[in-house]
Amino acid sequence: MTEMFYTLGTWNWLIFGFVLMALELLAPGVFMFWLGLAALLVGLLSFAISPSWQTQLLMFAVFAVAAVPLWRRVARSNSSVSQSNPFLNKRTDALVGRVFTLEKPIIDGSGTVKIDDTIWRVAGPDAPAGSRVKIVQADGASLTVAAA
Repeated sequence: MTEMFYTLGTWNWLIFGFVLMALELLAPGVFMFWLGLAALLVGLLSFAISPSWQTQLLMFAVFAVAAVPLWRRVARSNSSVSQSNPFLNKRTDALVGRVFTLEKPIIDGSGTVKIDDTIWRVAGPDAPAGSRVKIVQADGASLTVAAA
């Protein structure tokens, strides 16, 4: 076992790093990637300074622990991107409060309205075509309107 540690070399760390990154592709969870990055860093530094196996293991441990705050910072900055457009995957929620003109009259509680390039079914009180209606509720593909 100790012989294995004595033979820890640059290429072993590089191969270990790539194997860990490949495992991340098979079982995503953003955990193996950072360990693989730490192993690659140890391998690259081993080219330059030829440290002992104890130092190599210590460098790997330090880089792996330092990767956690780095990962949190990257994850936090990516979450702010999704908050810049809160209606990205909720198109109907963005319609609530807007006023549109009825395409077809609301008869027996059902009609249509044209929003951009899409015809939407709406539910609400009876109203003639051309009336202005305000969207008061959105539930999936169902819009509820009231007179504007």
